[in-house]
Amino acid sequence: MTDPLNGSCFCKGVRYQVDGLDMPISHCHCDSCRKVHAAAFVATSGVMREHFRWTQGEALLASFESSPGKFRHFCSRCGSHLMAERGHQPHVIVRVATLDDDPGVRPTAHIWTSHAVPWLAYEGVEQWDGWQT
Repeated sequence: MTDPLNGSCFCKGVRYQVDGLDMPISHCHCDSCRKVHAAAFVATSGVMREHFRWTQGEALLASFESSPGKFRHFCSRCGSHLMAERGHQPHVIVRVATLDDDPGVRPTAHIWTSHAVPWLAYEGVEQWDGWQT
């Protein structure tokens, strides 16, 4: 058995562990993910409920229903969105960017590209290893 993967919010008040990612990593471009995360897309992966556990700060968690039956859980102190779930599904949806450890796998798909923003581009855009001074 491999070591569990650790995850946390920005302020480290909420922490969780997963035994591994049970589904491929996908970059979600849906309108709700873009707005909630203030990003062009968000990396997500499914984790079976029995492989996911909160390890610290559950009292800091807040949640809201972003679409019928889908609840998004986030740290009430720093606002980091950590996980989403639909109660009837056997898995939860982990926000891969909140993992503190490298999951050892890479994304395999972009989903909800019908909602993708037209300004997202990589070619012809400068790239910097850090903040440009």
